[in-house]
Amino acid sequence: MLSEAAPGKLCVVHGDILTYKMEKAFPKHLKKNWEDEPPDIHIIGNLPFSVSTPLIIKWLENVSKKDGPFIYGRTQLTLTFQKEVAERLTANPGGKQRSRLSIMSQHLCTVENCFVIPGQAFVPKPKVDVAVVHFTPLVQPKIQQPFKLVEKVVQSVFQFRRKYCFRGIETLFPESGRLKRTEQLMMTADVDPTLRPFQLSMSHFRNLCNTYRKMCDEDPSLFAYSYREELRQRKKTRNLLKSTSQPKQTEEENQL
Repeated sequence: MLSEAAPGKLCVVHGDILTYKMEKAFPKHLKKNWEDEPPDIHIIGNLPFSVSTPLIIKWLENVSKKDGPFIYGRTQLTLTFQKEVAERLTANPGGKQRSRLSIMSQHLCTVENCFVIPGQAFVPKPKVDVAVVHFTPLVQPKIQQPFKLVEKVVQSVFQFRRKYCFRGIETLFPESGRLKRTEQLMMTADVDPTLRPFQLSMSHFRNLCNTYRKMCDEDPSLFAYSYREELRQRKKTRNLLKSTSQPKQTEEENQL
């Protein structure tokens, strides 16, 4: 009905926004160089809360790689988020909402919390208020490292949000040599290990990512290391030892 009401001006596409190929959505003549002003393309969306975070992370990775909707240039986004998520996206160092989202979005884009829409404006009414956030990709990212590397460092730092940042950073390294490598990283990056994650500035994260990249170049196996996988394997081994030791106890008891 909408398409019929605006013939030639509106195209309605039924699909999943998480998988839709937006690089094919717009005419090629709208494409601009990355260094130019943003193209005449503007992505506007009232996002469901359930997909807002994974979708913006996906689009931020697209910004980093200049693909997806950003093959046309520095395509602007105006999106709705749960108010608390919007506060995380725009939080400054030291703010209580400073988080992984703050770093991942602000190192790639200018992010502006435009205004709040009260929950009562929607039908059905959500339990929380909604905020409108505007993103404009930067010509140069503030951290010039691959998206996945930045994401890994930032996730590790905020893994223990209320502890000293040292605690999260050490999860970047295998247990063997963990303390030494963590001290090396923090000393080279010139980061105070007693700062809390939310107190770290963008320059702190840039130094951490740059130093971690050099360490990964020296030891290519380092980037593939997963702290959570190490914990899973450790738990699996403990459970296996328990299961194999139980029958032995039973045999000894039977002999008695």
